[in-house]
Amino acid sequence: MLTPLIRTLAQPWPWYVAGPLIGLFVPGLLLVGNRMFGISSNLRHVCAIVMPGRIRYFRYDWRAAGGWNLAFVFGVLLGGMLAARFLDSGAPTHLADSARTSIASLGVHDLTGLVPRELFQWSALLTWRGLVLIVGGGFLVGFGTAYAGGCTSGHAISGLADLQLPSLVAVVGFFAGGLISTWFILPLLLGAPS
Repeated sequence: MLTPLIRTLAQPWPWYVAGPLIGLFVPGLLLVGNRMFGISSNLRHVCAIVMPGRIRYFRYDWRAAGGWNLAFVFGVLLGGMLAARFLDSGAPTHLADSARTSIASLGVHDLTGLVPRELFQWSALLTWRGLVLIVGGGFLVGFGTAYAGGCTSGHAISGLADLQLPSLVAVVGFFAGGLISTWFILPLLLGAPS
């Protein structure tokens, strides 16, 4: 009975389904009385749970400020685990031939699974390239979300819908950083000519 459902969920969703679902998320937040959405602010909530009252920045009612957001992050983690367990067929990722050629020129050839296993596995942490990509990239993402006052989902979904100029600046910065990383930094780190 679940097989047709799992088969449907495992396929890429068309833009006319996924786009409106994301677009309806912000009005849904407004209907329930929340204007803020994002993932990165949950680190502050977790710190407020773990060490309440020790640092003034973490002295606030995290249940009222972000309880629903913590539940959302838990759902994201649970959804990721379920997707990895039930939706990852091990088949090659659906990519255009030009994308496969470009990725292969960077030295990444195993495109089975949800992420390139050559880059995202525990043994990759023992290499210079893996350490820079995984640990360095994680640090930069954490620093960037703190410096920008939010993450891509918070700024691009909530902030732009709320017509906030700082969110527009942040989203332009996210895209510029992504283009620079894709065309210059990634080829440099992976040892391929740009």
